[in-house]
Amino acid sequence: MLQIMNMAIFALLIALLYRQQKAEHTLSKRVFTSLGLGVLFGGALQLVYGGGNAVISDTLEYVNIVGAGYVSLLKMIIMPLIMVSIIGAIIKVKDSGSLGKISGLSIGILLATTAVSALIGIMVSNLFGLSAEGIVQGAREIARGEALETSLHTVHALSFADMITSFFPGNPFADLAGSRPTSTIAVVIFSAFVGVAGLTVIRTQPELGESFEKFVNVSQEVVRTLVRMVLSLTPYGVLALMTKVVAGSNYDDILSLISFVMASYVGLGLILLMHLVLVSLVGVNPVKYLKKILPVLTFAFTSRSSAGTIPLNVDTQVQKLGNGDAVANFSASFGATMGQNGCAGLYPAMLAVMIAPTIGINPLDPSFMLTLIAVVTVSSFGIAGVGGGATFAALIVLSALDMPVALAGLLISIEPLIDMGRTAINVSGSMTAGTITSRLLGQADETLFNADNDVTPSTAKI
Repeated sequence: MLQIMNMAIFALLIALLYRQQKAEHTLSKRVFTSLGLGVLFGGALQLVYGGGNAVISDTLEYVNIVGAGYVSLLKMIIMPLIMVSIIGAIIKVKDSGSLGKISGLSIGILLATTAVSALIGIMVSNLFGLSAEGIVQGAREIARGEALETSLHTVHALSFADMITSFFPGNPFADLAGSRPTSTIAVVIFSAFVGVAGLTVIRTQPELGESFEKFVNVSQEVVRTLVRMVLSLTPYGVLALMTKVVAGSNYDDILSLISFVMASYVGLGLILLMHLVLVSLVGVNPVKYLKKILPVLTFAFTSRSSAGTIPLNVDTQVQKLGNGDAVANFSASFGATMGQNGCAGLYPAMLAVMIAPTIGINPLDPSFMLTLIAVVTVSSFGIAGVGGGATFAALIVLSALDMPVALAGLLISIEPLIDMGRTAINVSGSMTAGTITSRLLGQADETLFNADNDVTPSTAKI
């Protein structure tokens, strides 16, 4: 009966969000409303039943149908969106030479911001005096450490050459199904080849080329309509995901590691500030920029999925920031798999600084700091070859510095809480790379950026 009562309340919250949708409230307003409702509902479940209660876990099992279902729908449209958008963009601009500039600039900005993120991680760790020496290892931490040591064999078995090779789409149909950690990049490369081939057909066989161009335009419109349909469900997904996070958190574990939590979010806040400063340097109003990307960061925060945020990321870059299809898709795709400012920049650097004193290394030694930043930057490019985000980034960095990787398991109890902020910063980094790239290449639509275009996807004809 208690579970039924909880689900009835959840259904009422969904009805409230649906009423907002029918009233055509902006997507930003609906997303932040759902975020607040999720926090209140999840907190109420914790307050009434207590952490770890079976009623909570049973309730969250059904709440998660909405959250996990929404994330799955987002993943469903990632590959079709990337493919038709990149092909369409190449055909539209009729300039295949710009692809190298777009990809080179996007990756370069991602790696540069990751290096700065590592420096920020070193600074905040030392500022808060973080160390792995005072953290108690329980059964969960020990088991996590053993699992990380086992995973280390996967990292050692992957060379840099293997990682580069994995980017190429040997079987594009398998990559469209997302069968590999590097499937997203492989689809980007495959789509670029198809787009260039389409350009050749348009130039050499105009009649066939016209048919192909029409087919691509129709495909783009169908996929865009599909994206709008899925994105209109964002507030419901955020409500369910936030309820699960708040109701399922162990606040005793959070309090015991509050210094690391605080240091992490101070570092993440500084990285976000860096992003805003960078976009302002290319003539973008940082306040207006932040307002436009907040719904995307909110979803990334609640979903903990950089890849799952790609559709919302691309849609916002194109429709609100005016970055253009090609730039938006390249930066969002690359940013979800390499150069992640939060998972591959800040987090491994903080872990290394925490572990350093336990093996007799001074974390303030300039040579150690420079080595750490260099290793983090290179490793942030390499995590695309293995997948696993922050965990594999930490494994690569710690093993490269000859540090005990098992100590990375000390933070397992607060991993979800930290991962929320890291994911939001990963996505912010990809959008920053896209915005800077589009401005430097002169491909930005300032009219779109300056327009008050914060509308809900539900207003589209679907």
